[in-house]
This record gives sequence, C-alpha cells and structure tokens, in this order.
Amino acid sequence: MGATTGILKVIIVRGKRLAIRDFTSSDPYVIVRVENQSAKTRVINSCLNPTWNEEFTFSTVDALGVLKLEVFDWDRFKHDDKMGNAFVNLQPIASASKLKRALKLSTGETKLRKVAPDVDNCLMEDSYVRFVDGEIIQDVRLRLCDVESGELYLTIKWIDHTTNSSTLETAQSL
Repeated sequence: MGATTGILKVIIVRGKRLAIRDFTSSDPYVIVRVENQSAKTRVINSCLNPTWNEEFTFSTVDALGVLKLEVFDWDRFKHDDKMGNAFVNLQPIASASKLKRALKLSTGETKLRKVAPDVDNCLMEDSYVRFVDGEIIQDVRLRLCDVESGELYLTIKWIDHTTNSSTLETAQSL
C-alpha cells in the first residue's frame, strides 16, 4: 500500500428516524469503515433518534476512497439486525484540501466546495466543504439505504499531511 496522505476524522453526531428492529424501538450503533480500518460507536438503548457525538480518527492511504457506514440494532441473544447503510466519497474533501493550499488559507472561514447528492454519495442535501480556522470540514446529512427510514448526521475533517507534519503527528497520536 502507498504512504499515508493524511488523517481523516469522522464525528458520528446523531441518527434520526431510524428503523424499528425490536418491538417498539431499536438499540442502534454505527460501524464506520475507511479502507481496511473500522470503528464502532457505543450502543444507544431504546432510541430511534440517538445522539452519539463520537469522534474516530483514521490514517487514510487513499484520499479518493469512500467512507462507509452501517447501522445495526444490537441484540443480546441473536445476531444484530441491519438498520441501513450509507457512503460518502472522500474525493471532494481531499481536493478541497489542495484548493486550501493553493489559496494559501490559514485562518478564518471559507466555503471551498459544494457537494450535491449523486450516485457517489448518500447525501440528502447539498453539503459544503469548508475551511474553518485551519481545518477542512464537511458536515453531511446522509439517507440510509436498504431500509425503510433513517438518517445519519456526520462531520468529516481532513488533515492533509502537507499542511504541517507536527499537526499530523499530533492527530495520529490521538
């Protein structure tokens, strides 16, 4: 595999209108995957509108990769039930990082790129990749696929390895 090009931080903020998989509710959790790396949120018991606010950090090899998310209902005595999945193409946030360098941005807030819903993502609405005080950030609202209902709200942050090697080392140690 190639050298790491940056750090990807994913904040799973919350879910909304998740599907019922138990009698009247669900016990949801999210599995996040980037390439061969994965992470899992905690289980929120008996909730169809959970708030996780959990941050995960991934060393990303391919900035053109895809962020994949799967939502499950935790069950004690049987297999966990699927509650949908979603994905986001990472290319827009990685290319915005290159634009930030070209524009020599260092402070403040600037919209760098608009990302519309299409076949490369599960976005429910337009999303903007922004530069905010040194960070490349994209807030996304995703529609869950292969399920009757459900949405996920995320914040994605990209830390480019060319930005500052000490920033990258600090982020990797978190």
